[in-house]
Amino acid sequence: MKEREDQVMKVSKKVISNLTKCYSIAPLTYQGKRHILVAAEKQDPCYLFDLEGNQEETVWEGPGGVMSMVQVPGSDGVFLATHKFYSPNDSKEAKIIIASPGPDGIWEIRTLVDLPHVHRFDIVTRNGVNYLIACALKSGHEYKDDWSMPGKVYAAVLPDDLSGFDEEHQLSLQVIRENMLKNHGYYKVTEDGVEQCLISCDDGVYRFTPPESEEQDWTVEKLVDEAASDAVLVDLDQDGEKELILISPFHGEHIYFYKKIDGDYKKVPINATGMAIIGINVERKSCRKTYTTITTSRKASSSVLITSSIDAKRKSFALISTSSSTPGGSVFSMLLRYFSTFWIMAVAFEPAVWKIITDTPGCPFTLLLNP
Repeated sequence: MKEREDQVMKVSKKVISNLTKCYSIAPLTYQGKRHILVAAEKQDPCYLFDLEGNQEETVWEGPGGVMSMVQVPGSDGVFLATHKFYSPNDSKEAKIIIASPGPDGIWEIRTLVDLPHVHRFDIVTRNGVNYLIACALKSGHEYKDDWSMPGKVYAAVLPDDLSGFDEEHQLSLQVIRENMLKNHGYYKVTEDGVEQCLISCDDGVYRFTPPESEEQDWTVEKLVDEAASDAVLVDLDQDGEKELILISPFHGEHIYFYKKIDGDYKKVPINATGMAIIGINVERKSCRKTYTTITTSRKASSSVLITSSIDAKRKSFALISTSSSTPGGSVFSMLLRYFSTFWIMAVAFEPAVWKIITDTPGCPFTLLLNP
């Protein structure tokens, strides 16, 4: 049957720059406009783009080793980033830095805190107070692939004024959780209006909740015992309760689904999430390359094939999605309903990318359905 052009998703791939080992992408509001930060995992630059994909500034030329970038809430372009985390075996000198825009496109880069092996971090806000939470993949090593020293989770109140921090005057951190072996996964989630942190390690998946006031302690809740590399909370079956989806084990090849039953998360087959019509196959070559293929099929007068992938190659980066459809049944409308869930599965393990896609109209990475 001939495809009707007005029901085919139209997506274009646009290579906007070249960056070796491109790894971290984050949104940034600067000078009243929204931008995209892109940085490398090795010793390469960090670039600032507008939403049309035009490179505006070079934030730094090096040293790279960027795993995370997060804007300071309420600031005009000030953000935090990891530096010098080049790999699990080359991250002893890792730190969190402050990047502040200056005149004539010259950015000021200062140390916020030296934190060996810091992999993920974030800023969460509760009752008007900003908290820094930082996850160290490990606490040290004596030889290659040494995992004998488990990672930790650190936290601190993040002051509104960061101008006083530098290499000689660093932010003091407090350990809020120890013995986090292969402390790799991080995902921010909001429950009942409170920002929370989902952190994954070999010991399981934990939920960290910031205190109601600065004088109180963080709340730490273990959700499951399953070894996890990354995890997200998504309401797959639209019942108002989020399901837990995780990759297992560390940089693993399995995806598991957990549903909250009688107050606890229990592992369930995918059909228990209300999505039995979806087949999922995930091949993970490494933490750098992820290919996710989601195939939806049903015995009806329509069939739809969607392949979504993140292509982060050595010298360019792009988000690609293609679709072909044969209209005529209920599957196309079903696709419209579940498309956001499909894309969450494809990119939610990089939360900054998901934020760009969902919150940035006109961004070259935005996917548009033309019904």
